Amino acid sequence: MKEQTAGVPHHIAIIMDGNGRWAKKRLLPRGAGHRAGLKRMISLSEAIFERGVKICTLFALSTENLSRPQEELQGLFTLFREYFEKNVARLAEKEIELKIIGNLTLLPEDIGEIIRKGEEQTRGGQTGTLVLAIGYGGRQDILAAVNEAVRRGKEVNEKEFSSLLSTKDFPEPDLLIRTGKELRISNFLLWQSAYTEFYFTDTLFPDFSDRELDAALASYAARERRYGKL
Repeated sequence: MKEQTAGVPHHIAIIMDGNGRWAKKRLLPRGAGHRAGLKRMISLSEAIFERGVKICTLFALSTENLSRPQEELQGLFTLFREYFEKNVARLAEKEIELKIIGNLTLLPEDIGEIIRKGEEQTRGGQTGTLVLAIGYGGRQDILAAVNEAVRRGKEVNEKEFSSLLSTKDFPEPDLLIRTGKELRISNFLLWQSAYTEFYFTDTLFPDFSDRELDAALASYAARERRYGKL
């Protein structure tokens, strides 16, 4: 595996917000915004790895999103099917390993099966790891870890608790980017983001360009990370 580029975060997480508003501004149905967002997600993840990042976690579908109207959800599920069926071979060719966090039982059964095949097909990729958070919620992740610790019948320290989370195989994110103007992290990686650097932008996700990605990386590189120390 290549050495990490100096000044580049090892792990970037992104809340891909603003697809629906992007469509509304153009007098298009929300589904058109989700499709535009998926197209941008594919090209952006590749651009991220090209810049030396080793792990990219994308918030694709939250547990709260699952309460949206069925018509919108069915459109999202169709996009997921298309993504995994058409893009996994491309990830494997580029040696990008695909991982999923979240509760897949909340999704249609066939999508869960497609996801598992995608993870297997890309296993061991050395370029980087693409983590998709689907059916994911930070509070739910923490509660599941707490319940597992209780089931084991012992107190745990921070390191042990982190090993019970769905993200146990990945380091905590260095940089979290949120598009779409909102200034919150919306139940995403709550435990894991304790010392993550944040970058908020008004840009709606389908319009989040490689140029703005570079601006976010430059902002991160200029920061001094002290983790509470002097």
